[in-house]
Amino acid sequence: MRGRGTDHGETDHGAHDPNTNDPKTNRNLPINNPLRGDIAAAVTAVRASKPLAQSLTNFVTINLVANAQLAVGGAAAMHYSAEEAHALNQGASKATYINMGTLLEEFRDQYPAAARDTVAAGLPWVLDPVGAGAGELRTAILRSFVDCPPAIVRCNASEAIALAGIWGLDVPGAGRAHAGVESSDEVEAAVPAAHAIARFTGGVVSVSGAVDLVTDGSRDFYLPGGSVWLTKITGAGCSLGGVSATYACVAEPLVAALAAALHYNRAADTAERVANGPASFQTAFIDALWNTSADEIAQSTIFI
Repeated sequence: MRGRGTDHGETDHGAHDPNTNDPKTNRNLPINNPLRGDIAAAVTAVRASKPLAQSLTNFVTINLVANAQLAVGGAAAMHYSAEEAHALNQGASKATYINMGTLLEEFRDQYPAAARDTVAAGLPWVLDPVGAGAGELRTAILRSFVDCPPAIVRCNASEAIALAGIWGLDVPGAGRAHAGVESSDEVEAAVPAAHAIARFTGGVVSVSGAVDLVTDGSRDFYLPGGSVWLTKITGAGCSLGGVSATYACVAEPLVAALAAALHYNRAADTAERVANGPASFQTAFIDALWNTSADEIAQSTIFI
């Protein structure tokens, strides 16, 4: 699915067949399952209400994050200030997205304060723990979130494993340093860490890979689809985090994470069919985010 570009917070996703088998049961979620209706309702609600999810995201990918949020029907507000986060939490913003990509020393205080304020306001927030385990500043900020955990963690497999260790969760192999932002682990290797994180937060973990995993700690959903071209643009993983926050404005975490990942997969499938290269793919992808219907998203393959 989505691809990580350089060292700015993308995630490891490869091209894969939309009919790829689930690594466990190969059983598609029944088409009449109520969860599919919830996903379609979330897509419709975003487009009808244009909710604002504020983003504290990295410098390199900020434009694509904002454009993706707008393209799915939401609104965008990009900044790096706990003070501004507080103001928005008291007014327009219905969710917050924090991305750990390009860090500055002042974020040591700003990011934790923004997360605490969002939780205090009773609003959900989404974490992308880019490069988890790489460096003291990154680790200190991530560790601070233990006291105000996110509703959704959107990450790659290696980041999930590293984050579980930073948070002191009992997972074999958790906490090893994560070199750079490319995932060196397959999604299946991160399942124990994803389960532990979801149970700790009471929320959801969305792990991007050749077949994406979305889990609430007890239920696992595997989502095939996507395009190799997502590995050739910078910001695909980051923008998925922002879109996850957009959906978290209108839906509970599991539905929000599923809707965001499925929306991305279907849009990438469409964009790949018309793209001539990375630049045209990115344009076509934003267009496809805008044009993909709620039914197309909700009726996607979801292996359980």
